[in-house]
Amino acid sequence: MANTNSYKKLVPEAMDSLDRFKYEVANEVGVNLKNGYNGDISAKDAGRIGGNMVKKLIQQAESQMIGR
Repeated sequence: MANTNSYKKLVPEAMDSLDRFKYEVANEVGVNLKNGYNGDISAKDAGRIGGNMVKKLIQQAESQMIGR
C-alpha cells in the first residue's frame, strides 16, 4: 500500500494560501473547520469544501484566459 504522505508538493510556498482558501470556502458553505485535525467532519462536508475550491479555481483560471 502506498504511503499517502510521499507525494511531492510542486509549489510548497502555495500551501499556506491554499490552507487559507480552504477555510474561506468552508466558511462560505457553512462547514465549521477548526485549526489542525478535521477528520471528524463528514465526507459530504469535505466534498463540498473540496468541490467548491476546485470550482472557484477553475472559474479564476477561465477568467484569466478570457482576459488575455
